[in-house]
Amino acid sequence: MSDTLSPISPAVPAAKAPQVGFVSLGCPKALTDSELILTRLSAEGYQTSKTFQGADIVIVNTCGFIDEAVQESLDTIGEALAENGRVIVTGCLGAKTGKDGGNMVREMHPRVLAVTGPHATQEVMDAIHLHLPKPHDPFTDLVPNPFGVAGIKLTPRHYAYLKISEGCNHRCTFCIIPSMRGDLVSRPIGDVLTEARALFEGGVKELLVISQDTSAYGVDVKYRTGFWDGKPVKTRMQELVQTLGEIAQGYGAWVRLHYVYPYPSVDAVLPLMASGLVLPYLDVPLQHSHPDVLRRMKRPASGEKNLERIQQWREVCPELVVRSTFIAGFPGETEEEFQHLLDFLEEAQIDRAGCFAYSPVDGAAANALPGMLAPELREERRGRFMEVAERVSAARLQRRVGATMQILVDSAPGMGKKGGIGRSYADAPEIDGVVRLLPPEKISKTLKVGEFTKARIVRAEGHDLVAQPF
Repeated sequence: MSDTLSPISPAVPAAKAPQVGFVSLGCPKALTDSELILTRLSAEGYQTSKTFQGADIVIVNTCGFIDEAVQESLDTIGEALAENGRVIVTGCLGAKTGKDGGNMVREMHPRVLAVTGPHATQEVMDAIHLHLPKPHDPFTDLVPNPFGVAGIKLTPRHYAYLKISEGCNHRCTFCIIPSMRGDLVSRPIGDVLTEARALFEGGVKELLVISQDTSAYGVDVKYRTGFWDGKPVKTRMQELVQTLGEIAQGYGAWVRLHYVYPYPSVDAVLPLMASGLVLPYLDVPLQHSHPDVLRRMKRPASGEKNLERIQQWREVCPELVVRSTFIAGFPGETEEEFQHLLDFLEEAQIDRAGCFAYSPVDGAAANALPGMLAPELREERRGRFMEVAERVSAARLQRRVGATMQILVDSAPGMGKKGGIGRSYADAPEIDGVVRLLPPEKISKTLKVGEFTKARIVRAEGHDLVAQPF
């Protein structure tokens, strides 16, 4: 009798797939790192666990920018160790030096299995393979689409982040990102555009372009010419944005730009916004307005030029929405310099503004600057800033009442019969306000998540708008 199995012999049960717990902390740039790691894990047959206890190992993607983020990351690592015991740490905190000169994570949590810095997918996979090896199964292992459609996304299906570069060439005194993420490294433009098209083909209706410095895209490679779809395209912000907009139009989708420094080169993008090719929205990390404070921060532009540039942008594209973040109470900031910031906020008419009270970050050059302000004064100035910012924002929102806007639907229980939640071009997900959608006027009208609807703005409420779909 033959020892070979017949075609109808019962199959040997497949081994249970290893379970990996995953926590992603920090900014959208870290989120895209997490998506890439999860995609690789899924392709190799690993599964994700919803709990620490149910996982064979846990990965924590950390943030290390400000003290609160560092503490949250350290607390999460501690929780994962307590509930699971087998933890791999990656992300910005993994590259940070501790008080004793060693790795901060290992100083605080010596039991972790491995520590890597940010955008270290292969190092994370190597650690997983070492501590949680998986038997190779040629019948079930998958090769993922490298551009994300078959991969894991941590955002809703209808929007996605597109990271165009890593690192930063600036040496701002309050920031330690370059020490963790390195200098600027632009992704090949062909890879970026191919990923963008794949995301649109996968159903994405809003693409959020991110990096540490979007305006500097291509500086490191001297704007060399790449190729996409058989055509030459320069590795430069203007060409990138124009091509992304052209691709997006074919899918009826939006392109939104984040982390855009106010360089003169950005001027070339405003006509693309005015023409409707990309959203007339710029996330510009200004941080302050007074030239002396900006010099102490080692920021790349002066306050006067920033104000002039924003005014010129609005002349080219009147519908432009500007969001920004600022720091109140930076070392040496005088009351006069702070008042300059408040005046700038009013004059520049910043649509959406966030503010941090200055917080010393371990390893930042600003810690050595003279004139460190008391924490109470920093917080008091942050509060005063937000009062002005909210007043300006509320006034600008009020101007939209009565207008008809295109709204991307984020939530619509029961097909929107009782209304829903969406966003206009002026609202980036998670950081800006929303548009609260009333029940549609027509009984036959439905709202569907991930699709656009026309709506009339009926009133403004705080940071949000209320609109009537029709």
